[in-house]
Amino acid sequence: MPRPKINIDGLFHALGDPTRRAILDKLCEGPLSVSRLADPLGITVTAVMQHLQILEESGLVHTEKLGRVRTCRIDTAGFTALQQWIHDHRTLWERRLDHLGEFLELDEEE
Repeated sequence: MPRPKINIDGLFHALGDPTRRAILDKLCEGPLSVSRLADPLGITVTAVMQHLQILEESGLVHTEKLGRVRTCRIDTAGFTALQQWIHDHRTLWERRLDHLGEFLELDEEE
């Protein structure tokens, strides 16, 4: 089944919260269970699950339940979409600044 298109607003919302960024930092070290994520953050497993739902909806995290343990890992889809958004906007602004530089050079020559 194809993945739904990543919502860039949802990505920025997910990354805007320091707890969710801390969860991503921990998951960069490798997959962890929800309870292992909750311990160092000092929040409940329920709160971690709420944060994980937002991260999963934004394509930054993937979770799977095996038996009684829910394991979380980084999902690259959200990061790929974010990287593309940044690249597109950077390219646009570099082009605009190049045009401005050309205009200013022409203005100096006259």
